[in-house]
Formats: sequence, structure tokens, C-alpha cells
Amino acid sequence: MTRRRSTFALAMVILTAGLSGDAAQRQNKPAAPAAKPPAAQAVKVYLRPTCGCCGIWVEHMQKAGFKVTREPLQDLESVPERQRVPAQLRTCHTAVVGDYLVEGHVPVDLVQKMLKERPKIAGIAVPGMPIGSPGMEGPNPRPYSIIAFQADGKTSEYARR
Repeated sequence: MTRRRSTFALAMVILTAGLSGDAAQRQNKPAAPAAKPPAAQAVKVYLRPTCGCCGIWVEHMQKAGFKVTREPLQDLESVPERQRVPAQLRTCHTAVVGDYLVEGHVPVDLVQKMLKERPKIAGIAVPGMPIGSPGMEGPNPRPYSIIAFQADGKTSEYARR
């Protein structure tokens, strides 16, 4: 066998065995356990059964890794969690995410920001179902505010898109 062929054959043996460089020296050590992925954050969404834009928002949340449960209802006003949302902020669906309420078409990155920063608020909302918000995509998106609300009904702008 020529030197070139023997080098190639040795490289193939190493690759086939899954060993390279100092991995060959560590072959007797047990592999480190794989990191456990974080558990998906549970979200419960109260929505009307026929609302298409709510379904798109649910998919928006699922794509980001949230574990979403839908609770279709004809009468959303009967939901105790929804009653905690100031009337002027209520829209087509209410979600419970951890200790927070999310009303309407709030972008997922702002839900994640809220969960990470843990502000002392009851929740966030996107009132009015603005074109351009998640689930309300369409031509000519418009700027809109994401509103934070307190348990006592006080509101402030949380973010702007």
C-alpha cells in the first residue's frame, strides 16, 4: 500500500469510529449528558371558536416554543381572567401566560420580554386589532402601542411597533 493510500485508510478508520484528534484520547470517558431543553411555557388562550386571526396568533406563539392550549368560548366576558383586563383594552382573545395576562395580538418577543423582566404589572395588551400585529398581517401595516396594565386598571405604554 502506498503512503497516500495508507494515510487515507487510517483517516477513514478514524472517521468511521467517530474519533478525531483528542477525541480518540477521551474514548473511554463517559459522554456528558445532553443539556435538557427548557420546558415550554404554558399558555391558555380564551377565544371565540370561529376567530381566524386568533388562530394565527396562537400559531405565532407556538412557533416560538410556547405550549398553547385553546379554550374556545362564545362568551369571553364570562372568563374571570378576562375581567381583570381593563375594558378599553379588551379585544378578540385573552391569554394567561404564567402570572400575566396577554390581551390581543401582542408580538411574541414582547411576551418573552415580559416573562424575562417580570415587571409588576397584570399584563400587556394590543387594543384595536391593528393591521401589522401578529395574526393581523396585511398590506399597509400601521404603528401600534403595546399597553401594560395594572391590577387597578392603570395603563402605560410598554412598547411601540
